[in-house]
Amino acid sequence: MTDIAVTSPADPGFTWSGRILGITRRSPTFAIGFLIVALFAFVAVFANVISPFGAIETFSSKVLLPPGREFWFGSDGNGMDVFSRVMHGARFAFGIAVPSAIIMLVIGVPLGLIAGYKGGMIDEVVLRTMDVIRSFPSIVLALAVVAATGQSLVNVVLVIGFLDAPIFTRLVRSEVLALRSSGFVDSAVAAGNPTWRILFVHLLPNAIRGSTAMIAVRMAWAVRISATLAFIGVGIQAPTPEWGAMIRQGAEFIISGEWWVALFPGLALVGIVLGFNLLGDGLQDLLDPRRKATGK
Repeated sequence: MTDIAVTSPADPGFTWSGRILGITRRSPTFAIGFLIVALFAFVAVFANVISPFGAIETFSSKVLLPPGREFWFGSDGNGMDVFSRVMHGARFAFGIAVPSAIIMLVIGVPLGLIAGYKGGMIDEVVLRTMDVIRSFPSIVLALAVVAATGQSLVNVVLVIGFLDAPIFTRLVRSEVLALRSSGFVDSAVAAGNPTWRILFVHLLPNAIRGSTAMIAVRMAWAVRISATLAFIGVGIQAPTPEWGAMIRQGAEFIISGEWWVALFPGLALVGIVLGFNLLGDGLQDLLDPRRKATGK
């Protein structure tokens, strides 16, 4: 049996470059996904610096110009710079994905902890409730709720976070079911720890691994579903620089040959979804080496 050396920044042999290289070798998928997501995050943070024009700045005399020196991605039907709008659209992508993921975790993880630890009727009620939520097609339910509550960023985030919470509930519950009979849990109970401490101090750190890898995948779903809602006219509306709304706006110009209005926000959407998915898949490789070894 070979011992695995664990180094920390305090160790003499530790270097950040070596650490990064080691992670890249263990999971190239994670490295590629991280680079893609980091690039989009950089664009989102520095959109005002990178973009040559404002997100809703119009040039009435320069409508539907093809990509060129002045407008790198061309201009849209309102005379807005597509490049600047794509850059600012990254902010809305993260502005939807990150809060949605937080809501998923805040709702799903505690329910999974309670259901898995308590079992019995509580477990049954939580599971059946989650089953009811997941029984509806996500896009249809999101469409109905957003249409009823209003087409705003907050409503879209709340709906997406609520719809995905059952996934994290089931993930955490399955881990807790395997851990609740462990020795460290019995020791915590014997020591007189209250239930909340057993759940959140002893069980949660050990049960959150599967959810950690799933967060990035569900963030990709959040970006995609918000773009879908905007594309069909129910989510965030133009002139807000949201990629789905931009694709919807540009779709009508494709027939007449102005392909760039829809193409570039579409590529940005595909890029960030791919990045999140690769990041999530790579995290699974890093957190569960057996998965990569068996090719699953």
